[in-house]
Amino acid sequence: MNVRRLLVLAALIASPFARADAVVDWNRRANAALAAEKPAISGSPTAMARTLAIMHLAMLDAIDACTPKYRPYVSGLPRAPGAAPEAAAHAAAHAVLAALLPTQRKAIDDAYAAARAGLADSGDQAAGIAIGEQAARLLLARREDDGTFDGTDAYRPFTQPGTYVPTGLPAVSNVAVRKPFALRSVAQFRPAPPPALASALWARDYNETHAWGGADSRLRSAWQTETARFWQQLGPPPWNEAARRLADSAHLPLADDARAFALLNVAMFDAYLAVFDAKYHYNFWRPITAIRNGDRDGNGATERDATWRPLIDTPPHPEYPCAHCAADGAAAAVLASVFGDGAAPPRITYAAMPGVTREYAGIRQMQQEIFAARIWGGVHFRNSNEVGETLGTRIGEHVLETTATAQP
Repeated sequence: MNVRRLLVLAALIASPFARADAVVDWNRRANAALAAEKPAISGSPTAMARTLAIMHLAMLDAIDACTPKYRPYVSGLPRAPGAAPEAAAHAAAHAVLAALLPTQRKAIDDAYAAARAGLADSGDQAAGIAIGEQAARLLLARREDDGTFDGTDAYRPFTQPGTYVPTGLPAVSNVAVRKPFALRSVAQFRPAPPPALASALWARDYNETHAWGGADSRLRSAWQTETARFWQQLGPPPWNEAARRLADSAHLPLADDARAFALLNVAMFDAYLAVFDAKYHYNFWRPITAIRNGDRDGNGATERDATWRPLIDTPPHPEYPCAHCAADGAAAAVLASVFGDGAAPPRITYAAMPGVTREYAGIRQMQQEIFAARIWGGVHFRNSNEVGETLGTRIGEHVLETTATAQP
């Protein structure tokens, strides 16, 4: 077991349940546990968002069974008047994580034991635990046919018989087998195609990324370079961190916190499915491919740069639309609705850049910085970012309108 895994497991077990809010505390623990998982999980924003969404939906349904406020995500859970809602929340979170992350069962069990030891005496704790475990079982059963994130990748590379192509398989090519939480289908909000290569819009985007996103760009400042590298981190962890900080400041009722985290991760998961559906539908080339073939796009305003390379590593999937931007748009829509558009996520850190932190005056500022980072890093074009962000915003708004709405 490597040092990083040991550290995050220690955090999972040892950090105290400092607040009465089980939702925030289990979110922190779940993110630590996911970071300690094998790369198929810890390196997959889709897999992380799925785990968090299942856990938080189970917690929300369990809390609502004790103190009804929102429409349940899964039907069939009985009302449990008098049951302790915090005990229900702890039990639901524990049961989901124990089922989805079995290699970390002992750490998860130890965290659950510590949580139960700190519970207040109010309410029927045994009834709360029973309803929490039942909520977890219902959610897990509802999502058991999503497919596994360790499953076989049937992607078929584009080639001509006998012709070499790079042999690494792209990521998240099989979204057709995934089941959204709130969308009717992964293609429900599929955007229009990327810009025509002969267009002025394409020339604008090509030349901007060529100039600002290259490894040796002289336009990009040291701060912009650091920003591009900082925002290589995957979407769910920083947005969940922002949500925890906002929740700590807002002191929402337990059910409202549960809804906020559930909708955040539902929206991000569905945004990932939708954006990867669009990516493989359009199969648009990345900047490193486009710029090294700038003499073949039929546009007189673009010039080939035979040795151009991006500042950061290009992700292994098509370019259009921007997945980071779609997830960010979905997350920002949910958090702005819950906490207010001007809410300011406090410091965001990135473990791969020790000592580097970023602070934001509001959710939108954080979103804008990530948007720019994908251009400065040389892995996206501006229109792709704009389309991805719009796609994510639409999905976030759809989730807010259709999932865990208030009971009449």
